[in-house]
Amino acid sequence: VKIDPLLEIRTIAGLRPFRSSGFVVRREDHAGKILVHNYGHGGGGVTLSWGSAELAVRLAGDLSGVSCGVIGGGIMGLSTARLLQLRGANVTIHTAALPPDTTSNVAGAQWWPFSVFDNDRRTEEFGRQYVEAATFSYHYFQRLVGPKMGVSWLPNYYLSDDPPRNGWISGPGGVLHSMQVGFRDFGPGEHVFPSNHVRRFDTMMIEPSIYLPELLAEVQGAGARIVVEKMGSMEQILSLPHAVLFNCTGLGARELCNDLELIPIKGQLSFMRPQPEVNYNLITDELYMFPRTDGILLGGTYEKNRWDTAPDLMQRDRIIAAHRAVFQAMAEIQEKG
Repeated sequence: VKIDPLLEIRTIAGLRPFRSSGFVVRREDHAGKILVHNYGHGGGGVTLSWGSAELAVRLAGDLSGVSCGVIGGGIMGLSTARLLQLRGANVTIHTAALPPDTTSNVAGAQWWPFSVFDNDRRTEEFGRQYVEAATFSYHYFQRLVGPKMGVSWLPNYYLSDDPPRNGWISGPGGVLHSMQVGFRDFGPGEHVFPSNHVRRFDTMMIEPSIYLPELLAEVQGAGARIVVEKMGSMEQILSLPHAVLFNCTGLGARELCNDLELIPIKGQLSFMRPQPEVNYNLITDELYMFPRTDGILLGGTYEKNRWDTAPDLMQRDRIIAAHRAVFQAMAEIQEKG
């Protein structure tokens, strides 16, 4: 991978909507109306989108012919809207922003539900919800693989100096291990990467710049109405002329629902110009490189309670320099053969 400050084409930042105890999918009944919350997915919003939307839509029961309002036009709102349409609902999306101006557009969007909760806050009930959402999404995204939607399979190489750790999610015995296709660990001398150990498995990549406009077009093509407006309060949402409402407002739910557990985690990405010949993801403890058609994505940062979305130029320089060092070391290993 060619990494050089002269090849940088853009640097962007976004805010992950993170809850330490995990994302919320919950139904409330308000004076004859149903309100279903679906927010707080941290760094796993794109990955979990179809599964979390499915859990949310299920909570509302039979929706054929029912007027449904979806609040939010990012990945969670659009996915929820599409599943509602497939159940015969009449859908209106109320949103302050649409692609390409949503947080979802800033996602790296490797299919892997990362940074969704803190393990010491995970309850048994949330664990089941997480696995069910991930499993549904994993199978649903496979239907969408291809250039039209910008979904593809790629190998991931996780580099570490110590042997890879297995956890509740990942590795043998992990609840999502069956989704780590082609899983294999490599020790020292068994690979060409500048680390002692490498863990390899395949996942899907979702390209937001392709996927989100296509999903929006699909939702609109199936008859959804879109109203561009910002919701200032839960009272305003409940006054909308729909029998069933879905709150997919991401970080906006902090104020709307007075959910102070929901915090931003700032993530910053820099892009090198596209390099179509690169066909793998590379991840270390602090870095990740994903090849996309809109550029070589380099991440990242993980800054809790940072509300600003302005790119930090010092972080940009650090991310580019650190990636450059990794790939230079890799090239030297390959030259030695």
